Amino acid sequence: MIYTVTLNPSLDYIVTVDAFSCGIVNRTKDEKIFPGGKGINVSMVLKNLGYENTALGFLAGFTGEKLQSLLKERGVSTDFISVGKGISRINVKLRSDEETEINGQGPVIQESDIQKLYQKLDLLKDGDILVLAGSIPDAMPKSLYMDIMDYLKDKDLKIVVDATNYLLLNVLQYRPFLIKPNNHELGEIFGVKIDRKEDVILYAKKLQEKGARNVLVSMAGKGAVLVAEDGTVLKARAPEGKLKNSVGAGDSMVAGFIAGYLKSGNYIDAFKMGVCTGSASAFSEELATKAEVTALLDNNKDLIID
Repeated sequence: MIYTVTLNPSLDYIVTVDAFSCGIVNRTKDEKIFPGGKGINVSMVLKNLGYENTALGFLAGFTGEKLQSLLKERGVSTDFISVGKGISRINVKLRSDEETEINGQGPVIQESDIQKLYQKLDLLKDGDILVLAGSIPDAMPKSLYMDIMDYLKDKDLKIVVDATNYLLLNVLQYRPFLIKPNNHELGEIFGVKIDRKEDVILYAKKLQEKGARNVLVSMAGKGAVLVAEDGTVLKARAPEGKLKNSVGAGDSMVAGFIAGYLKSGNYIDAFKMGVCTGSASAFSEELATKAEVTALLDNNKDLIID
């Protein structure tokens, strides 16, 4: 079974306004509402690709109820923890001449709530996959991902971590199966600017030396790089298409990699699937569908470059 953890999920309210102006009443031209959060995005894309999984995390209030109902509509299984204080956050994305975001805070998470999460993690079995994705809210221990991996260290799990900077660095000692920084996040870790695939490979190997098994690095329109635990190093160009929405593209790449690996056990196939799934989401107003990913795979036989 695949499990994802999203510590602070959201309702993403996306509104389009022609020529937005402050200080007056503006009318929306278009509006959409989606479940949000990195782990939740991974769950939705995995479901789109035909892989059952369970989304874990914390919900609160009427927004939490709406978020859960939207996931149910999409066929995503959930096992959230309901907390008593506050509401699940609403993230507003305003599209006009410029794009503006206002992100909510989220509910108050108590230590007792975190202990309930550990109780759910007790149910994981050898061979399961666990995805830890996104930032950790200020109210929670910044060591939480590391603490979770330490708690689960005696189980034979494949743990995927999609986080930034020290949240990523402090889990490497527990040898995560996969980490997925982008090239800018990789550069921030080492205090350098990284634009070339050759430099990505150099610094991805440094993360392997620190404990990561597989390092998948997204580079937006420049493609992606995989440095795998079996010594395989792969570079991919970015599939051609019109960028419509970059939100969730990285999460989709993680979902695609997992799906590709589960299908074949082959890192080359996993890498191709990851790149095409991330691109399919970027080329769509919503997250990638199986048909969109398949079309990109069929039209990009020469995706991997020397």
